[in-house]
Order: sequence, then structure tokens, then C-alpha cells
Amino acid sequence: MFYVIGLGLCDEKDITVRGLEAVKSCSRVYLEAYTSILMVNKDRLEAFYGKSLILADRDMVELESDDILRGAATENVAFLVVGDPFGATTHTDLLLRARDLQIPTQIIHNASIINAVGCSGLQLYNFGQTVSLVFFTDTWKPDSFYDRIAENAKLGLHTLVLLDIKVKEQSEENLARGRKIYEPPRYMSIPIAVNQLLEIESIRKEGILDGDSTLAIALSRVGSIPSGEESTDDDEGTQRIVAGTLSDLQVQPESVFGKPLHSLIIAGKRLHELEAIYAGAFAVNKENWNRIAKQTS
Repeated sequence: MFYVIGLGLCDEKDITVRGLEAVKSCSRVYLEAYTSILMVNKDRLEAFYGKSLILADRDMVELESDDILRGAATENVAFLVVGDPFGATTHTDLLLRARDLQIPTQIIHNASIINAVGCSGLQLYNFGQTVSLVFFTDTWKPDSFYDRIAENAKLGLHTLVLLDIKVKEQSEENLARGRKIYEPPRYMSIPIAVNQLLEIESIRKEGILDGDSTLAIALSRVGSIPSGEESTDDDEGTQRIVAGTLSDLQVQPESVFGKPLHSLIIAGKRLHELEAIYAGAFAVNKENWNRIAKQTS
């Protein structure tokens, strides 16, 4: 059996009982390590699961899938994914490859940011398309996400924006020269994300995003113990929710948002009164939040 197992959002204890039982039955266990990250290191996972983990980077998953699937027709092999197994299309490709090889597969689901985003107080039924926001460069500023946000906005729906992470990435020079030298990991912060969103608005000029009137909610480390509750870790590592206009969030120090990973919600115009009240508790400027929320709901 080839298992694809969701690990949830936070630490080694987020795996389901069914998932843990499957892991313990496997002869090889791979940990996908590039579409997202857990908040604990590999050693803690290995100690809890009782298994050695093989780190699977992008190259291995996309170019060496046959090695991952090797022997899975006669023994159990697991592929561990942060969040839910279907959070990234790469994992669908891997399952299709297993199907072509007539290898039995089983999916074991778990929580992901797609459903845990409800911690913001916004109702899941009121979300539209989810978008990804990548790091801009001087020569590359893709803006296809703007069209999706615009489509959601026209329906009054919220948009979940997933912020870029760079893990085991090469510089353009090293890539061109074929040198396996990797850059340090980078995780997009909320201020950078807001700057990029408003930069594209200034180019497109369609009035979809406005620094002073578009409400947004920043999320960090969703799934960990919320800040203010009992925790054995550094408070910076706990879940944080910060709400405000895009301009409010843009000027906050990065420390306000806690440690990565971060996500951002662009609130839609159909903001329900209960959504506004719940999310308003996290606002950096509650008076301003309430004023704008009343105009939109």
C-alpha cells in the first residue's frame, strides 16, 4: 500500500490515530518538505512516530517519483504531507503515477489551512477562490492572483491568500551553472504581502484593493496554541490573528504577526455582522474596523 498521510498544521501530535497506525506499518516513510512546514523538527517527528523519515524535496517528488513508489506494491510506503494530502497538485501527480503502476493507494486526511482559517471568525461558506502570492523579483511580478481576488470581490466573497515560502531554492546564477548550492529558507511576511498586493493594485488600477478601506486578517502558525493561552513554547511561536485594513497591517512591525508560516485573508463585502464582531476582537484599530465593517455588511 502507498499511503499519503496528512500531518495537520502544528506538531507531531496532530497526526490522526489512523495515520499514525499506517506510519508504524510502513517500511519506508517520506516527509514532503517544500510545499509547507510543520512547527517542529524532523527529530521530534521520528521520536513520536517511531520511524526514520526520508526528507523528500521538490526534485525528489517531481523527478524521482519511481524511487518513492519502489516496492509499494508488495510493502507499505508512506508519504507524509503537512496539512491535508490534497493541498498541493504535486501530490495528485504522485497518486496518478501510483495508479499507473497499479499500486494500491490510501489517503488519510487531516486539518489544513483551508478549513482552519475559520479561526479568524469568518465563515467558510463565504470564501471564494484561494490564491498564492509569490515573492516578487525586480524582473518578475506575476499578477494572476489579482484576477481571482477580483472575481471573489465581485461576489462579496473572502479570499484566502497563501504566502510564499522558499525552501531549498537556488539563485539564478547557481541554477544556470548547475551548482547544487541552495539559498537560506525564506518565508513571506504579512507586510511584504500587503506591499505586493497594493503594488499590483497601483498597476492594475481596478479598485479591488484599497489600503484604507479593504479589511484583512493576518494569520500565523494556525493550529498551534493561541497566544494568551497556556503554552510551553516561546509566545512568538504561537497562533496569532491580527485584523485591520491593509494599511493598518502594512505599518505593523513584523514581530506583531509572530513567526511563520503566515496567511492573509482579504475580507469580502458580504461580511456578516457576526463575522465582523468576531474578527474585530483581533483588530489593531477596533474603532476603524467597526466603522468600515458596518459600511460593508
